[in-house]
Amino acid sequence: MDLDPTSQSNYWQIASKHITFDWSVDFKTQTLSGFATHRMTVLLDGVGEAIFDTRDLEVTGAEVNGSVASYNLKPKHEVMGSALHVSLPNGLQAEATVDVTVFYKTTKDCTALQWLEKEQTQGKQFPYLFSQCQPIHARALAPVQDSPSVKITYKATVTSNLPVLLSAIRLFPPSDGPAHDGKVVGEDIVKYSYEQPVPIPSYLLAIASGNIQYRPFPKIADKQWTTGIWAEPELIDAAYWEFSEDTARFLAAEEKLVIPYKFGVYDLLVLPPAFPYGGMENACLSFLTPTLLTGDRGLVEVVVHELTHSFFGNGVTHAHATHFWLNEGWTVYMERLMLQVLNDSPAARGFAFIIGAKALVDDLKRYTDKPRYQRLVIDYEKGEDPDDAYSRVPYEKGANLILHLERTLGGLDVFLPYVKDYVNTFIGKSITTQQWKTHLYEYFAKNGGPEKVKLLDSVDWHAWLYGEGLGLPVEMTYDTTLAQAAYELADRWDASRSTSDLKDFKQSDLEGFNANQIIVFLEHLQAMPPLPFSHITHLGTSYGLSSTPNAEIRLRFYALALSPPTSDTAAHFVGEAGRWVVGDDGTGVIKGRMKFCRPIFKAVLKVNAALALNIWAKNKDDFHPIARRLIDKHTAAPTIPYPL
Repeated sequence: MDLDPTSQSNYWQIASKHITFDWSVDFKTQTLSGFATHRMTVLLDGVGEAIFDTRDLEVTGAEVNGSVASYNLKPKHEVMGSALHVSLPNGLQAEATVDVTVFYKTTKDCTALQWLEKEQTQGKQFPYLFSQCQPIHARALAPVQDSPSVKITYKATVTSNLPVLLSAIRLFPPSDGPAHDGKVVGEDIVKYSYEQPVPIPSYLLAIASGNIQYRPFPKIADKQWTTGIWAEPELIDAAYWEFSEDTARFLAAEEKLVIPYKFGVYDLLVLPPAFPYGGMENACLSFLTPTLLTGDRGLVEVVVHELTHSFFGNGVTHAHATHFWLNEGWTVYMERLMLQVLNDSPAARGFAFIIGAKALVDDLKRYTDKPRYQRLVIDYEKGEDPDDAYSRVPYEKGANLILHLERTLGGLDVFLPYVKDYVNTFIGKSITTQQWKTHLYEYFAKNGGPEKVKLLDSVDWHAWLYGEGLGLPVEMTYDTTLAQAAYELADRWDASRSTSDLKDFKQSDLEGFNANQIIVFLEHLQAMPPLPFSHITHLGTSYGLSSTPNAEIRLRFYALALSPPTSDTAAHFVGEAGRWVVGDDGTGVIKGRMKFCRPIFKAVLKVNAALALNIWAKNKDDFHPIARRLIDKHTAAPTIPYPL
C-alpha cells in the first residue's frame, strides 16, 4: 500500500468524505475557533478509531454521531504534528457512515494562518487574515486527514467583523451585493456561508478575511462559470485592470484543450505583500501576490498556471508528496502549451522552456549535497518535511518529461487526445506515478498499438523518474526565436567590458522586448564573467532595471549585481537589494514572496552577513510563518533553498 509518508491519519481504514466547518474569526486574539464535523466512510471492518492530523491546535472536545466521544491528542512530531485519535463505536462494518465532530481553536503557533496588523495592509485601516495550507499545513487550520489521497467536499459558516472568502462557492452574502452584507466593516459581525461541492484535497482549504471588495470580470456568453477579482479597495482598480482582460479568455482556451471547468467559479484574490508565493491554486479562488501588479499586464501569465491547476492538481491530484511532480510537471507543460495557443506561436512555448531551463539548473545545483532531491519521484522517509525538497525540479523536469513524451509519440496531434483521456479518467481522484504510467501505456496500446508501446519502451524511465545529477536524461531543444535578441544584447554588453564608453547603450535597446526577454537577457549576462562596476550601474540606470516595478526583472538584476559577493559592485548594491526585498524601498510589495526574499537574503548574506541578519531581525515578524521558518532555518547557512 502506497501510504502518505507525511500523514499520521488512518485514511485507508476510515476516510473523510465531507466536512462541515463552523468557524469564528477573532482578530483581537488572532484565533480561528469552532468545530469540524467529518462525514466519514468506514473502509475496514472493525476500525476502532478515527485518526486525524493536527498541528498546534487546542482541542476541547469530540463527538461521534452527536454523542460525546473520548479522544487522545498524541505528542507532537516536529513535522507531522500531533495525531488526534477519536474512539469509534464497536462493530463498525465497511461502507458504514460515521459523523465525527472535533471542537478546537488555532493557536499562536499555527503555520497555516498569517494574521496581519492593519499597518501591514494596503489600506492600513483594518487587520487581515489569510491561509496557506500546501503542502501539509491544513492540519494547523483544522483537524483533517491531511493527505492529498483524501478528497472531501465541504460546507462552512464563518462569522467575522470583516469580509470572508473561502475556497468554495459563496452562498451568503452574495459576492455582488454590498460589502459585508451592508453592515459596518470592522465592527459588525456577519455570518458568511460557503459550499464546495467538488471533492478537493485538504491542502486546498483556504480562508481570507479583511477589508476586501469584489468586481466581476466580463462574462463569456456560453459559459456557466463566472470570474472576478477580490482586493483591498486601494488595489481593486489596479487589480481589475491587470487581470480583467485575460482571465476568462484563458480559462475558456484551457477548456478547449482539456475538459470543461468543474468548479463553477474562478475568482482571483490579490493578497497583501506577506503572501509567500506567486500564486496558490485554491479551489474557486486563486490567491495572488501583489508583485504581479506591474501596470502593463506583463505577469498575468501566472494566472494561466494557477487556473491550469483546476485540471492538474485540483482535478487530477497527486496521491502524496512523493508524486508531487504529477501536479506541477503537468501544469507547467500545459501552461506552456497554453502560451503557444494564446499567442498562436510555438516560439512562445519554446521561450518559456528556455526560461525554465535556467531555473532547473540552478535548483539541481542546490541539491548536489542531497542528490535524492534532484529526482522527479522522491521516496520520502516517514515524517520527512516536503518543504525541504521544494524547488523547480518537479515543475521543470516534470514538464520536460511530458514534452519528451509528446515528441516521442508523434507530436501534439497524437498527444492532445491522450491528455483529454488522462484528465477524464482520473478527474476527482488522487493517483501515483505508477498509475499515471500504467494509464499512459494502456491508452497508447489501444490507440496506437505495438508501435506506440515500443516508442514508450524507448523512454529511459528510470533516468527520468529517479535520475540524479545536473542534466536531463535527454538533450532537450527548444525554439529560440524569441531568445535571439536577448542573447545578442547580452553579447554586446559582454564585448564592451574593456571600454568605459557606454553611450551606445540606451533605453531604446529594449524596444520590442517583453518582460521575459529582459529576464533572459539578464540571465544570459549572469552566465558570463562579471561585468565591471561601471557597466552594472549603467545597466541599472539606463534600462531602469534597478527601479522597475516588475519584480521578476528586479530579482535578476540584483542576482547579477551581487555576484561575485566580494566585488565592489556587490558592496554597492547590497543595501539597496536588502531594502527592496523587505519592501523598504518605497514599493512595499515584495516582502514575503519567497521566490524573491529567499534568494536575495542568500545573496545579501554572502556579501554582508551582518547586514543580512540585521535586516532579517527587524523584519522577520512581518513574514508568513512558512517563509519565516524556512529563512530562520537557513540564515546562518551559506545556502538558502527557495521555491516560487
